[in-house]
Amino acid sequence: MLASTFLGRRLVGRLPTRCVGRRWISSGQLTVERQGDNSLFDSRPPQEELQFGTTLSDHMLVVEFENGKWSVPKIVPQGNLSLSPAASCLHYGLQCFEGMKAYKALTDNSLRLFRPDMNMKRLQNSMKRLSMPGADFDTRALTECIAELVRVDERWIPQGEGYSLYLRPTVIATHPFLGLAAPTSLLLYVITSPVGPYYKTGFQPVKLTADTHYVRAWPGGTGDAKVGGNYAPTMKPQAMAVDQGYSQVLWLFGPNDEITEVGAMNVFFYIINKETQRPELITAPLDRGDILPGVTRDSILHLARNWNDLDIEVSERWLTMAELQQAAQDGRLLEAFGAGTAAVVTPISGIQYKGEDIDIPATGKLTQRIWNEITSIQYGTMEGPHGWSVNISK
Repeated sequence: MLASTFLGRRLVGRLPTRCVGRRWISSGQLTVERQGDNSLFDSRPPQEELQFGTTLSDHMLVVEFENGKWSVPKIVPQGNLSLSPAASCLHYGLQCFEGMKAYKALTDNSLRLFRPDMNMKRLQNSMKRLSMPGADFDTRALTECIAELVRVDERWIPQGEGYSLYLRPTVIATHPFLGLAAPTSLLLYVITSPVGPYYKTGFQPVKLTADTHYVRAWPGGTGDAKVGGNYAPTMKPQAMAVDQGYSQVLWLFGPNDEITEVGAMNVFFYIINKETQRPELITAPLDRGDILPGVTRDSILHLARNWNDLDIEVSERWLTMAELQQAAQDGRLLEAFGAGTAAVVTPISGIQYKGEDIDIPATGKLTQRIWNEITSIQYGTMEGPHGWSVNISK
């Protein structure tokens, strides 16, 4: 029997009556069916041995979209999905997802989410890009449903800095026909996984290769949406990079070899600008549509622009490999790092380009500061900007 659960209004406020039974997701109607035994929890590995994404927790959130409206959201025991073999997500890549984390604050053990509003907005944008119906769902209501899932599986969140519960909201098209068309039926589900520190023994700088003819994304494509089709084609060039002794691919675009992203992360470079002679933190802009609007990326830009003790310029502009090479030759290339939810920041110590290696100092003070500030906000030991660290404890 499903136990009906009314959720607190910490995130949602009083839901308007139009949310019920229409295109909206209603957190007030959420039901919870708890796992009947502890076998999955008891068989989990010790937290020091956790591997990213390999251990799933007890419960999952599921919401279906059918006949023009979202169903009652449910938290149910985690299990396999049942799909038609003709489901369009299996044939045409009609799926999108998000990556989030829930944390236990080091100060009071309260449960925290980090900027969930940005994940919800990006999920809506990804759904719209794939012409999925129901993308106008109430973001606060879905966030509250996810918060209740975290509260139900609170015991799965490992204790300590670097540990968290990874959350994977996913939307797939369940349209059971082979015809190529916009889907009319969807399944939105959220699974969770306890994870440990990305770096178990301190920062491990990576070396990249930019010597690939493959391209991750392009203007007019789907690079600014978090869809599975952006990731599958990167597997081959990534494997080729590893075979050559490099950790990741630095993705370039255009005749001038503009730097876009690294692996599955946004990328930042810290240089001394040749014209102004001022330190400059640079990342690719979002205006062309081929860069994913990362939550960590946005957080770094916000923090760096509000530092009063550092005289640095923070830029969203295209950096070419020629400019980067010149900066390295002049001794003006100070630091570089990737940025994303899994690692927060990943220091870069070198880049292969046209058969030559560009050496980069790692790990620099700026990279370390960004890591320290973002993780401190996530774990509640530092007060961040309003709305960043969301307390979801009851």
